[in-house]
Amino acid sequence: MSSVLIIGAQWGDEGKGKIVDHYAGKADMVVRYQGGANAGHTLVIDGKKIVLHLLPAGIVRQRPICLLSDNVVIEPNILLKEIHTLRESGYDVTPQRFRISERAHVTMPYHTMVDQLREVKHARAKIGTTGRGIGPTYEDKVARRGIRMGDLIRPNILRERLEFIIEDRNFYIKNYLEAKPFDFNEV
Repeated sequence: MSSVLIIGAQWGDEGKGKIVDHYAGKADMVVRYQGGANAGHTLVIDGKKIVLHLLPAGIVRQRPICLLSDNVVIEPNILLKEIHTLRESGYDVTPQRFRISERAHVTMPYHTMVDQLREVKHARAKIGTTGRGIGPTYEDKVARRGIRMGDLIRPNILRERLEFIIEDRNFYIKNYLEAKPFDFNEV
């Protein structure tokens, strides 16, 4: 069993998606192992431009099963929009071809808000994030307090975890970032 790993040098626009696409037609599986929706892979397939933010580049090929691993952080609305767009374009995005680790963390609305508010609060020393909540999602992952994809299908666990997290995030948002806290029921 041979494997090909495509690893970037953390420069951003390095052409990783193009390289993955090159190998994907012959692969049994394409796994995205990290990152979130701040990234983008632009592919040109049969003259048609396709932009992917979360889905592995192999999804536009017939053969491989595509997987988002447990180290990918997923913004569900962006993922659903991307799946819909690809399906509308005739690509086969089905449970047989696309899978998500239930341990992958979810980028929640408060992650995006915290990311954007920090850039405003620290304007002179901002780090230039995309404002999509990727960093704060990884912070929650490391702190073992985040919501995972598997929690989304377990309402009782989701509610319990979210109550604790919202209380913690709201304290930070209100008292440090000086913004309006989230309503639990809206989240």
